[in-house]
Amino acid sequence: MKSFLDILKEKIIVFDGATGASLQTYDLTADDFGGKELEGCNEYLVISKPDAIKRLHHSFLDAGADVIETDTFGGTSIVLNEYQIGNLDYELSVKAAQIAKECANEYSTKGKQRFVAGSIGPTTKLPSLGHITLDDMSESYYRHMSGLFDGGVDLFCIETCQDPLQIKSALVAAQRVFEEKRKKLPLIVSVTVETMGTMLMGTEISAALTTLEPYDIIDVIGMNCATGPKEMEENIRYLCHNSPKYVFCMPNAGIPENVGGKAHYHLTPDEIDKWMSHFAGDLGVNIIGGCCGTTPEHIKRLANISERFSPQERNWEYTPSVSSIYSIAPMHIEPPPVLVGERCNANGSKQFKQLLMKEDYDAMVNMAKEQIKEGAHILDVCVAYVGRDEVKDITEVVRRFNTAVSIPIMIDSTEVKVIEAALKLYGGRAIINSINFEDGTAKADKILTLAKRYGSAVVCLSIDEEGQAYTFEKKVSIAKRIRDYAVEVHKMREEDLIFDALTFPLGSGQEDLRGSGINTINAIREIKKIMPKCKTILGISNSSFGLNPQIRHVLNSVFLHYAIEAGLDMCIVHAGKIMPLFKIDKKGRELCRELIFDERKFETIKN
Repeated sequence: MKSFLDILKEKIIVFDGATGASLQTYDLTADDFGGKELEGCNEYLVISKPDAIKRLHHSFLDAGADVIETDTFGGTSIVLNEYQIGNLDYELSVKAAQIAKECANEYSTKGKQRFVAGSIGPTTKLPSLGHITLDDMSESYYRHMSGLFDGGVDLFCIETCQDPLQIKSALVAAQRVFEEKRKKLPLIVSVTVETMGTMLMGTEISAALTTLEPYDIIDVIGMNCATGPKEMEENIRYLCHNSPKYVFCMPNAGIPENVGGKAHYHLTPDEIDKWMSHFAGDLGVNIIGGCCGTTPEHIKRLANISERFSPQERNWEYTPSVSSIYSIAPMHIEPPPVLVGERCNANGSKQFKQLLMKEDYDAMVNMAKEQIKEGAHILDVCVAYVGRDEVKDITEVVRRFNTAVSIPIMIDSTEVKVIEAALKLYGGRAIINSINFEDGTAKADKILTLAKRYGSAVVCLSIDEEGQAYTFEKKVSIAKRIRDYAVEVHKMREEDLIFDALTFPLGSGQEDLRGSGINTINAIREIKKIMPKCKTILGISNSSFGLNPQIRHVLNSVFLHYAIEAGLDMCIVHAGKIMPLFKIDKKGRELCRELIFDERKFETIKN
């Protein structure tokens, strides 16, 4: 017998249709649910009325579905607690999986295998709005998923997702289950895009894809619920053109209308056939199914589509990016660089430090928004300050930035516990700043583990046990060592790594720093040559440290110009203080160039 993923390569797979809407047609009584206090709890039917659930599964298997979903959409303790049966989460998940697996096995043949997907719903809470912590939500998902796994499901379907942080909590739970069971199941994540064109939290489909794409445990990304296929078309097209993973689509039978106090779905089987034929045959959707309002008759039409169409080859093109919960920022743009705003840093900005000391978080958010107006694409966020609780401060700042700041953030800290606290609050795809090998690999191991768990990119500094790298050779050798270790040991991808070759004050007068500018520029060029998928970054203002503000702006601008020529992708900078070269007089540009490339000339001044 072939695996689910093997069959996915060969045919368009068909999921089943609506669970709740179908059960409503069965005229179930309160007694069928196990009493008045449990009426409406579909998940308890696997105990109180299992024949109803078997009837549901059989109806869709008869219609030709390849996959049936367990009756566990609200199977977490978070939802079940509303019926005071949260303690039954594991038991109900096991039972639901066993019933579905029994039905699937009855219908499986060599010519048509049937599979069971563990249905994992969004719960009733949004962690991005502070309804629940990621840890508490993940723990609830873990018990739910453990039950589904032990009950024998073939795959997980994390569906109807409304908040990216909710998805992350489910993925953390799935990773834990797979590690403990020593077996990975195929995993689908399906987001719900509302009629206004975004997820409930305001997340665009591009931001959802960017947040999810780095997770190697995810096999399929798609959409379900909220609307019919017509309203999904542009977002499905985006996924098919941009997602490197398989694409899933499970629409409602149109947008529901309230008729006599009940939801009515008007999309006919003929109409769903037309739309899903387009999605599968023209766009390249790999898995099709039905959500709210879809009946066995709708699923029959989808099964026919699966017979008529073979999987289409998609010429997708994904650009490595990071994201807020709203939108994305590519890690390379044309023309470069990607600007990382440096002002939300308590060590580099006097204003931000003062606001932190006063705990004026609203003003800190306003500082972030000012940098967006100045042109920043990403924000570097650092709250490390002597005498303060950095975990508490990063928690307060990131909680607000997550929903109030539209561009992605870079979490800037040397403390593992601070980085972890921030990642647990951030719904988008963040950058961690940074790792190095100053203390060997021990600390880097912890941070890279967090990066994998939360799908983050990572800044890698050219520092090893001997200290900061000053020479060209040392900068490059450390970068290569970090790359090899991150990729081979932690399974990071090269495109997840951002190398900082380090730059030092060029106007300090220190003899050992005279060549630091040219060494850094040459190192950027070589790193991009030997690691073409990686990105490069610099804290440009370090090069001008100690000089007066006007000269700093000029030197930073000229240094940035030559670093970009060498292949720099990103820079941490005050975006509003970078000057175009044509605005700098010729003599000023030349003096800066000579300083950067160590071509200074000494002239004798006559009295």
